[in-house]
Amino acid sequence: MAISGCHVMAKPTGSVCNIDCAYCFYLEKEALYPERNANWRMSDETLKNYIRQHIEAQSGDSVTFAWQGGEPTMMGLPFFYRVIEICNEYAGGKKITHALQTNGMLLDESWACFFAEHRFLVGLSIDGPAQLHNQYRVNRAGKGTHERVMAAMSLLKAHHVEFNTLTVVGKHNVEHAREVYEFLLASGSRYMQFIPLVERLSSDSSSSLQLVLPGESAAKLAPWTVPSWQFGDFLRQIFDVWIRRDVERVSVQMFDVALAAWTGQPPVLCVHSATCGHAFCVGIKRRSLQLRSLCLPRT
Repeated sequence: MAISGCHVMAKPTGSVCNIDCAYCFYLEKEALYPERNANWRMSDETLKNYIRQHIEAQSGDSVTFAWQGGEPTMMGLPFFYRVIEICNEYAGGKKITHALQTNGMLLDESWACFFAEHRFLVGLSIDGPAQLHNQYRVNRAGKGTHERVMAAMSLLKAHHVEFNTLTVVGKHNVEHAREVYEFLLASGSRYMQFIPLVERLSSDSSSSLQLVLPGESAAKLAPWTVPSWQFGDFLRQIFDVWIRRDVERVSVQMFDVALAAWTGQPPVLCVHSATCGHAFCVGIKRRSLQLRSLCLPRT
């Protein structure tokens, strides 16, 4: 039976990523499942089954594919050309659109041309100006990634690729709301997402992993976690500027969703819904699909 309003996010690299953000809970999964590290690519069989089933499951005339990670561009351009090929095979007259979230490290002219040709919406992860972004978003050598992200943004703009920015709000930037907002605006972002960094660490000192296991009640908040009141103040400072000056030219997801809910429109974010359960994640486990419900926004 077709599912109405179902959103599925695909992670073709699983947890594998090419940078080493200090606050990323997902990187711990590389250590939790070491057997996957040697064979982390989504197989063609899995890809084909996923695309076919996702198209068949949608009752409407349009289907959106969301690609995330880890870092999805590590799959390489041939993988995404294959995505387009399979989508064309199974579209059945439906309009297919794609959204991809990336750290921008691998983007070059070829990627930008591909995104432009196939009208991908690209989400670019950036935490503000260099001195804020580089505190946590570093490469495997511990070097800041801001310069590469800005180069990727320039490529997207040069090729007229629609993009939005995803900013993690934590201890490193929560006291710089106006600075972060004005920087993103000046950089060309007109679609902004801000998500609070809330992470719990295990109290088990004997474990090399810091993931909180089910049933563990003594977990503690990570030092980079932002308190709810501080995240609220961060948003308030931006809202005060946005509502007076930028409401007609800039989309801030949290504000758009909150205002839509206030006027009786169905919220598109789980945290604004009465119940969760319409968003799922497809990951890799050997050659099968893993479907997990997503109830909270993740980085």
